[in-house]
Amino acid sequence: MTSTVPSLVPEIPAVPPPIDDFDRWISAFLQPSVGVELAVLVVCIAAAWGLSALLRRGLGMQEERKSILFGRRVIDGVLFPLVLLVLGYVARAALFKFVPLAVFRVLIPVLISLVVIRVGVKVLQVAFASAPWVKALERTISWAAWGAMVLWVSGLLPLILVQLEAITWTVGGAAISLRTMIEGVLTAGAVLILALWISSAIEARLLRSARGSELSLRKALSNATRALLMFVGLIVALSAVGIDLTALSVLGGAIGVGIGFGLQKLAANYVSGFVILAERSMRIGDNVRVDNFEGRVTDINMRYTVIRSLTGRESIVPNEMLITNRVENLSLADTNVWQSTVVSVAYDSDVDLVMRLLSEAALSQPRVLRSPEPSVALSAFGADGLEFTMGYWIGDPENGQLNLRSLINRRILQSLRENGVEIPYPQRVIHMKNMKTEA
Repeated sequence: MTSTVPSLVPEIPAVPPPIDDFDRWISAFLQPSVGVELAVLVVCIAAAWGLSALLRRGLGMQEERKSILFGRRVIDGVLFPLVLLVLGYVARAALFKFVPLAVFRVLIPVLISLVVIRVGVKVLQVAFASAPWVKALERTISWAAWGAMVLWVSGLLPLILVQLEAITWTVGGAAISLRTMIEGVLTAGAVLILALWISSAIEARLLRSARGSELSLRKALSNATRALLMFVGLIVALSAVGIDLTALSVLGGAIGVGIGFGLQKLAANYVSGFVILAERSMRIGDNVRVDNFEGRVTDINMRYTVIRSLTGRESIVPNEMLITNRVENLSLADTNVWQSTVVSVAYDSDVDLVMRLLSEAALSQPRVLRSPEPSVALSAFGADGLEFTMGYWIGDPENGQLNLRSLINRRILQSLRENGVEIPYPQRVIHMKNMKTEA
């Protein structure tokens, strides 16, 4: 049995007979009542702008950059044309009883097209910000919406719909018309856009002011919510097009076999992504070492994890590797990182003085933790001098480690020179053996 979903394509409202030639267009817009319509339109625009600004200020959206409803400015989001459309419908209904309409006959289709374009474009920009195909899809939505508006205003849309209704073909035991297919595709697109809008709103709500392990958990919930909404939206969209969902059981079995054989690596990466986000064994912001690559976790997606090193390089690591291989998480239990440096001085140097100078050099840097405090030890009797190992802890490795090590080493070198402590050159003893030459 084919499940059906009511079409989301709105019925064309009853409007006065279309203006079918240029002379009637000119005469309609030269009527004295056009001034009244323009005045009402100005009032509607001012009221829509005022309501949008009040809502924007009341909800604290002045600094919002990814809001679908509000956008970057008052008139940039979906809310302004949507409010203006509602006010336009109310004004048209009020003016229709008193004056012949000309401006509002064109304004309503224009506003509907603008709302459709704004919703589609804004949702796609938020949901797929970095996808290369988003621009092409945005242009397609814009051209389709403006084209439908032109056909509506010119009065050609009803005639085209009648012709599309006449083009039919039989699929199985059901007759499907081209108009039904187009309306089904539009309904499916509207359902998917709505699902993306809801999932984007939920994601923005969950990820707002989240940090560390809480950020990873909320991102897992966000990804699961988006996948669920997209699945439900796809089912509803297929039903709207008229596809029998019971026939998908065979397709589902084939997909399962394909995943079991050809797509097992891809499926393993997605499952590993859920495991990582659920267990929180690795969180956004952690410093990790994977396959001799060390860096900070900047993003955890469903298929891969992005690790950025201190040198600026980024590594795309499949999630399966993070589950099956050995991973060093330097920030799982403690974000502090231990560093050390080795210094060699002459054998006749004052050991206590050298240890004090090394400790003071480490404490001269504010990034070095005071608790636990730096430690200095006479670690070895080297071939060229006494070897001291000085270790210290830092709590912000993401700000760089080599730069701090360089500052401490420069401070050590300056202190040793100021106090007359010699850093010996490598020394070698050469024994010369006298050889008697035969005459």
